[in-house]
Amino acid sequence: MNDQVESAASGEEVSYGNGRPVHFEIHAADPARAVAFYAEVFGWQSEDWTEYAGMPYFGLRTGEGPGIDGAIMQRHGENPEPGAPVGGGVLTMGVASFDETAERIVSAGGTLAMPKYALPGMAWQGYFLDTENNVFGIHEPDPGAK
Repeated sequence: MNDQVESAASGEEVSYGNGRPVHFEIHAADPARAVAFYAEVFGWQSEDWTEYAGMPYFGLRTGEGPGIDGAIMQRHGENPEPGAPVGGGVLTMGVASFDETAERIVSAGGTLAMPKYALPGMAWQGYFLDTENNVFGIHEPDPGAK
């Protein structure tokens, strides 16, 4: 089986045989609210794919270059309570400025889950809750982090 496919965006061949993530889904009780949150904080673009999925489902374009795109979809049930165990994967987004991004997150309705901390010699890291109580991280590369 050939695990090489041509990327529509770049025209380059991409391997899907090594387990590289190629898509993510964020579950939300209110998908439109979650789409608005991620658009405001990170500038993600969305497209309504509800017609194809048969439920509220919004495709996400997270940017250009390395990285992955995904979707926000209707959660089956209520959003988790803040502080509950994580029920799925945690996305971490690379950012140019931890502090500026943290301000945008809170301004858009997100809340702090784990304060900014240093990954010594590598980066600043921290975690937040989106409007649907999903945990996500932000990561600012900084070799001087202590």
